[in-house]
Amino acid sequence: MSDVASASGSTRVVDVHAHAVLEVSLGAAGAAGPELGVAEDGTPFYRVGEYVLRGVRYRGSPFMDVDVRLAAMDAAGIDVQLLSPNPLTYFGRLDADAAIGFARTHNDALAELVGKHPDRLLGSAQLPMQDVPAAIAELRRSVRDLGLRAAYIDTDPAGRTLDDPALDPLYEALVELDVPLFVHPTPLGEQGPPDDVRLRRFDLDLLFGFARDETLAVAALVCGGVLERHPGLDVCISHGGGAAAFLAGRLARAVEVRPWASKALRENGFAHYYRQLWFDTHVHDAGSLDLLVSHAGTERLVFGTNFAGWDSGASDGPGALAPTLAANAARLLRLP
Repeated sequence: MSDVASASGSTRVVDVHAHAVLEVSLGAAGAAGPELGVAEDGTPFYRVGEYVLRGVRYRGSPFMDVDVRLAAMDAAGIDVQLLSPNPLTYFGRLDADAAIGFARTHNDALAELVGKHPDRLLGSAQLPMQDVPAAIAELRRSVRDLGLRAAYIDTDPAGRTLDDPALDPLYEALVELDVPLFVHPTPLGEQGPPDDVRLRRFDLDLLFGFARDETLAVAALVCGGVLERHPGLDVCISHGGGAAAFLAGRLARAVEVRPWASKALRENGFAHYYRQLWFDTHVHDAGSLDLLVSHAGTERLVFGTNFAGWDSGASDGPGALAPTLAANAARLLRLP
């Protein structure tokens, strides 16, 4: 395939926001799971540590059955998907050795899966972020030995903000390996459910909670100087970067007048660095997408769906931006 054309000659549709649940990963974190089962009342559940997700049927769905996934991709007109770890299984608070073992098991299995469908599926690596040197080693192994195309982490990996200097060696490795970093929140709190009890209602952990964490990620990357220190780093943030586009004016004003802004940030402005970030278009609203475009531009937007999730945007398609999103995805994922 060319950069932007599918086998049929039409614009290739690349979905960068599609999670996978791998059978071999079940129990790979020891007592923390993950565990997949069915309750006595017939309700399916998925347990990660003390957290139990109920009512989501993973087995037999695109999350776990690749044939079902490919058929659903065909039905949605999606040519290629980047598969990523389940945000429930970052295991940022797990013992480092257990987290390393889980990441290796997950990445080996994901590489095997996508390797069987190289024209349709790509993979992004799980990293044991509580041990940065181990995360770098696993990143190198995943890219060089397994052929995975990206890394995938939380907005506050293992309790660190994204501008923590301890993460600079990881960013350097990403630039050296020439692979992008994808950032996606987890809904989990310290003990499983969201720490803020207000987020435990109306799916607000997935709605407002995710948007909050994505906005904090943008602030850390831009205001915390990550993009100053690593100008070659490509970072893609889920769901349009949360509420950052809505707050762009206030963030820009703060950069102009508040004492914490670095000299480079003050001189170049918030928008300069904000527009160096990548964002997926999974926002569910034309007005929201217009706002994102007005502040972030279109040069670093990519199509994302949360494929097969409760809020999947697969049926919406990339719309009028399709050629732009396809070309952008080819650049971001270094597609041939």
